[in-house]
Amino acid sequence: MRFGILGTGIVGKTFAARLDELGHDVVIGTREPAETLSRTEPDAYGNPLFSAWQQEHSEVKLGTFGEAAAHSEMIVNATAGVASLDALELAGEANLNGKVLMDIANALDFSQGMPPTLSVSNTDSLGELIQRRFPEVKVVKTLNTMNAYLMVDPAQLAGADHTVFVSGDDAEAKATVIELLRSFGWADIIDLGDISTARGAEMILPIWLRLLGALQNPIFNFKIVR
Repeated sequence: MRFGILGTGIVGKTFAARLDELGHDVVIGTREPAETLSRTEPDAYGNPLFSAWQQEHSEVKLGTFGEAAAHSEMIVNATAGVASLDALELAGEANLNGKVLMDIANALDFSQGMPPTLSVSNTDSLGELIQRRFPEVKVVKTLNTMNAYLMVDPAQLAGADHTVFVSGDDAEAKATVIELLRSFGWADIIDLGDISTARGAEMILPIWLRLLGALQNPIFNFKIVR
């Protein structure tokens, strides 16, 4: 399948690498490809330069947001949540319409320092904002409740049966996303319902961040016992 990944941060790169490993055709998108490739310093979290990462993943192509979206059969929003709508505008509505968009982002607001707050919550969600702005796109919220490495490889928690959620209005789109999740190794997948249920999934982030502070290790997840 052809994928367009929007975002060249650690989440976008981790997702792109896993899709490439599984044999998918991947273009990763950014605002300014030349600027992304010209960076000479690691990001604020110490992640490696994109240029170095791409040398190890030469099959993954780099383009603009629009080029990545146009290339794709399925789109993955791996941008910073507060910038997601702007990135999708740059991707172009015509390049998005009719496609499944996996929204794995979180609308974290760092303007007041750490820990961040949510820029949208309670009565709305990032998933819903995207769906309202792009009504012809099949938005499915998923994978936002865990670290990027667990998103694409749940077996990193060896022997643990942990949970991932999906939310979206289109049943066929959710089925397509669930099939992809199973290819990553996910077994416990809970369909929460329509896109409004993304509010609950996104509001998990405050407790996730506190757990990260307490555990000092991002490789953990939630399990719904029933």
